[in-house]
Amino acid sequence: MKVVILCGGKGTRLREETEYRPKPMVPIGDRPILWHIMKTYAAHGHREFVLCLGYKGEVIKDFFRNYLWMTSDVTLKLGHEPQLTIHNHHDEEDWTVTLADTGQETMTAGRIARIEKYLGDDQEFLFTYGDGVGSVDIQKAVEFHRGHGKLLSVTAVHPPGRFGELGMKPGGEVTEFNEKPQTEGGWINGGYFVASRKIFSYIGNSDHVMFEQEPIRKIAAEGQLMAYQHAGFWQPMDTYQEFLLLNRLWDSGKAPWKVW
Repeated sequence: MKVVILCGGKGTRLREETEYRPKPMVPIGDRPILWHIMKTYAAHGHREFVLCLGYKGEVIKDFFRNYLWMTSDVTLKLGHEPQLTIHNHHDEEDWTVTLADTGQETMTAGRIARIEKYLGDDQEFLFTYGDGVGSVDIQKAVEFHRGHGKLLSVTAVHPPGRFGELGMKPGGEVTEFNEKPQTEGGWINGGYFVASRKIFSYIGNSDHVMFEQEPIRKIAAEGQLMAYQHAGFWQPMDTYQEFLLLNRLWDSGKAPWKVW
């Protein structure tokens, strides 16, 4: 199954990082968050990607065009007959990445509609956003989707806490501090969708429609939307504080989304 990733938004709430690059290229460690999302899918056997580009899409194109150059040791022979030797192999050698310009101002429904031609004959596909990571079991989500036979499955997640959670003794001594814990109550859209190709009939060709509004509401109203519940880790990168949090988790060597 091909994996469609929405990479075209402007990320205005993370202006500190997105003024010069698209949000999916904001780094966690030495790789963009987009790479982390793709690694999650690849770990579950899905290595054909279609990236819906928009704002500063050329930065994403440059990243993949220069991927070997930027991630490998190289030897250059200069002169009239220059040669380049790449010394490294990497786990991404079996990835196929389609970089599709879906417009600067296009909304999510329009971006999805524009890439249908890149799905080939596939009757199902995966799609998600380019700004959140989680320990989602993609294969179980696919099995769940195929089991109920409806048009669309969304991964439901618990929202991350907005503030640090304190464990305290009666006198006020703090015994535990959990930064941005996953809350227990409520479910929200965590992305990581599994979709039938039939959803394109709900999208149309409008560039000015959010998929999360009219199309998905109509799908739900017709009883064709199901939720795969993921109670594990999930975290978007919407703010600078969340950027710092994800980088601290990665630097600690205990990133919950690292399933590869």
